[in-house]
Amino acid sequence: MAYKKYFTLSYDDGVLQDRRLVEIFNRYNLKCTFNINSGFFGTENTLIRLGKPVAHNKLTQEEAKKVYAGHEISTHSRTHPDLTKLNRWQVRKQIVDDIKKLSELAGYEVTGHAYPGGTYDRRTADILQDCGIRYARTVDSTRNFKAPEDPMMWHPTCHHEDEKVFELLEEFIGATPTDGDLLFYLWGHSYEFDYDVWGNNWEHIEKVCRMIANKDDIIYCTNLEFLNRT
Repeated sequence: MAYKKYFTLSYDDGVLQDRRLVEIFNRYNLKCTFNINSGFFGTENTLIRLGKPVAHNKLTQEEAKKVYAGHEISTHSRTHPDLTKLNRWQVRKQIVDDIKKLSELAGYEVTGHAYPGGTYDRRTADILQDCGIRYARTVDSTRNFKAPEDPMMWHPTCHHEDEKVFELLEEFIGATPTDGDLLFYLWGHSYEFDYDVWGNNWEHIEKVCRMIANKDDIIYCTNLEFLNRT
């Protein structure tokens, strides 16, 4: 059996900066899974990151449908609480409502999730699975390219701000899968590109995309497409 290499992306919150991010991904023919809080469509907010105010305004439902066309829409809970601190009924309400709203928007049954705030436990994962969720992403970087052992606690390779991101990309591009399929899973939030870490954060993600794109031996996929690969 010939094993393959896959590359996938996951970005959270459904913010206005996703407009620009999707344009970049589309230019490089990359596929992303966008994790959305359906209770926040069209709302405005500001976050403080590295001492700087950063816009955290959300796309409207109508615009989200257009912006995310060709990519995957996934749940992020209705209003972004710490799900591990909610009772079973409250968790189900957060997820079932999000699935319903987002499935109507996407035009297909939404079955993916990213844990809000990155908090998770076995109880929460089991409740999500009972609600129809097939996979759920954490924020725990592995810095490796292994397929998830448990899709309900799916750990990404790294965040786009990881100091080793380009080193890992080089390693992945040069790797040959011998013992199983390889996956590079990159995640983040597009609003993070609006505050300075490297001088021009948007150029940082452009560099990532230029580096990984258009490789004949890499399959570019959404999270769900990777899960459904066999």
